[in-house]
Amino acid sequence: MQRPIASTLRALTLCLLACTSTATFAAETARPRIGLVLSGGGARGAAHVGVLKVLDEMRVPVDAIAGTSMGAVVGGLYASGMSAREIETLMNSVNWQDAFLDRPPRAELGFRRKQDDRNFLVRYSLGVREDGFVLPQGLVQGQKLEQVLRNAALPVAEVQDFDRLPIPFRAIATDLETGEAVLMKSGDLVTALRASMSAPGVFAPAQREGRLLVDGGLVQNLPIDIARDMGVDVLIVVDVSFPLYSRDQLASPIEVTNQAFAIMIRSRTLEERRKLTERDIVIDPPLGKLTSTDFTRMTQTLRAGEQAAQAASNRLSALALDEAHYREYLAGRNPRATQRPTIEFVHADSRSQDYARLVDATMSDVVGKPLDPATMQQQLSSLYALDLFESIDYSLVEENGATGLEMSLRRKSWGPNYARFGLNLEDDFEGNSRYNAAMRFIMTELNALGAEWLTDLQIGENPRVFTEFYQPLSLASRYFVAPQIEFEERSVYALQGDRRFAEYRVRSLQGALDVGRELSNWGEFRFGVRRGEGRSHVLIGDPMLPGDEFNRGGMFARFSYDKLDSIFFPRRGQQFTFEWRGERSGFGADQEFDAFVTNWLIARSIDRNTFIFWTDIGTTIDDLTRPEDFFSLGGFWNLSGLPPGYLSGPHYGIARFIYYRKIGRGGSGVLDLPAYIGVSAEAGNTWLRRDDISTGDLRKDGSLFFGVDTPLGPVYLAAGFDEGGDKQFYLFLGRSF
Repeated sequence: MQRPIASTLRALTLCLLACTSTATFAAETARPRIGLVLSGGGARGAAHVGVLKVLDEMRVPVDAIAGTSMGAVVGGLYASGMSAREIETLMNSVNWQDAFLDRPPRAELGFRRKQDDRNFLVRYSLGVREDGFVLPQGLVQGQKLEQVLRNAALPVAEVQDFDRLPIPFRAIATDLETGEAVLMKSGDLVTALRASMSAPGVFAPAQREGRLLVDGGLVQNLPIDIARDMGVDVLIVVDVSFPLYSRDQLASPIEVTNQAFAIMIRSRTLEERRKLTERDIVIDPPLGKLTSTDFTRMTQTLRAGEQAAQAASNRLSALALDEAHYREYLAGRNPRATQRPTIEFVHADSRSQDYARLVDATMSDVVGKPLDPATMQQQLSSLYALDLFESIDYSLVEENGATGLEMSLRRKSWGPNYARFGLNLEDDFEGNSRYNAAMRFIMTELNALGAEWLTDLQIGENPRVFTEFYQPLSLASRYFVAPQIEFEERSVYALQGDRRFAEYRVRSLQGALDVGRELSNWGEFRFGVRRGEGRSHVLIGDPMLPGDEFNRGGMFARFSYDKLDSIFFPRRGQQFTFEWRGERSGFGADQEFDAFVTNWLIARSIDRNTFIFWTDIGTTIDDLTRPEDFFSLGGFWNLSGLPPGYLSGPHYGIARFIYYRKIGRGGSGVLDLPAYIGVSAEAGNTWLRRDDISTGDLRKDGSLFFGVDTPLGPVYLAAGFDEGGDKQFYLFLGRSF
């Protein structure tokens, strides 16, 4: 009897232990579901990352996330499976100043768009319609920032239900037409994040599922109810809302307007915070008066979030898991893809069918290959560099069991016709001033091959009218045909020794037909024929000096190379041009001759210091005597100690060495504009006869200058010195390189 009793007791003991163990495991795993609420706040939202770092370190699980604006961006990336440290690395790697500049770096622009900078200084173009000029819907279109998010969220690109992300997620936006709050819980994650952070007036509204969406902070900056509805028990709420200004800080209309928005948002945020319970945890990072646009203090902002979370560590520790259960929590989340899908097709979405042929012609290289973010970034940058689109994006789609890319190309809302303006102003502080004001009008997308019609109008010292119809021959090739007409009026000086004895005014009108090919985005080759006529007359000097009427005609060829990073204050790159013009009687020219001109500039920088070598050489095969065919030198960086156009002749050469240094605290310059101080050394001359050309009679000049890169173009205050003792002083607005 003892054995059966003993066996029974052992069985009962094992059963009791098993039940106790099961009860203990159930008690440990029956933890409260935790929801994370992240408010909007622009640059202040970097503090969210600091809070997430502490949650990761303490092993606090997060079961649901709801975010608005920057809170949606940080929360969406965390929900996609990125760790807090990975998000920190991403945010620190972004050049935030560059991320908010939509125009691609000049080095990435198409060659044709690079040439717009040469005469038309204002970087921004206005749309032109029948009822007048049209502005963009926002200062920033968000192209670069959207692609940063696209690359980061690529492992979950195929997830359309936000509940199937590693952490369920919700984002809030505002319908710009109705003013309603829009809850985003499905679809493309990146467009949801982009919509939620579209601050009105700063970012252009986002188009998503037929709605025009802007920043969710306008209606629900702290989405507590949304998170609560996701089935959570406890909320961790991080509020980085901007505090109100004090009276002495309301010093301008901008501060007053910002205060009005802050009051509206703050009142709704306080209403949301009243809905919190004693179980919920609120974290208010100590951000002081940090502005919502100050992305330069990312490290300090993130640290403030860490400090605030550490201050709440006593309450957070009650929600923390041990290592084993935290590993189980991580393992139980929906997976983040680790393999890149192979792209089997690419097509334009339903709203981009006008550009279907362009997509087919430019995106075929990615088909049949694994999706590569770097390649996609390069392809999108190439398309965006055409300067036709407000945004270009892609999403992964499944069709008939195949994985492909659906391209969205959103044409500029203020296009397709644009105007750019330019201004050139020069004063020598001796009563002599010169100016030119110009406008470029561009009509784009005139046919399926992307033809454009460009017209320049200029008034001032050098009146000019120029029009060109630019017709590519196909979408895939870079060959083009470009008929053009140009009228120009300019001054040319006649010299007797070193004395300027007359100023001629030359007017010319000519037509041309060019054919050519763009060479990637860095160069162009053109060949064409010219036919024109003109006249010159004495403007200043002996009225008995004869004027001249002339006819021109012949052939023309030019090779251009341009990889400068800036046309205003280049820091790196090169620019090279070689041009030949052959006047021929068979084309109507009065005199036959060949002229050659070459220009080469190379820029290199070390830290804030920039060194430029720049040379120009021009010659004609015959020693011409007509002033309308002369080259000229003089003026800022063209022998700076001499007046503009002081020297002229059928042959010329000049070399320059220029050094400048970027100045200002943190390199921000003056009034938050890039500023530079520098010097130049110049040597050059003009010659009437080829036999006179000699390096021995080069004139040596130099300059000291201070320059500021303004939205209207570069402004210089400079002094030029000639070896003969002449001096020139300049207040100069305009392109010098």
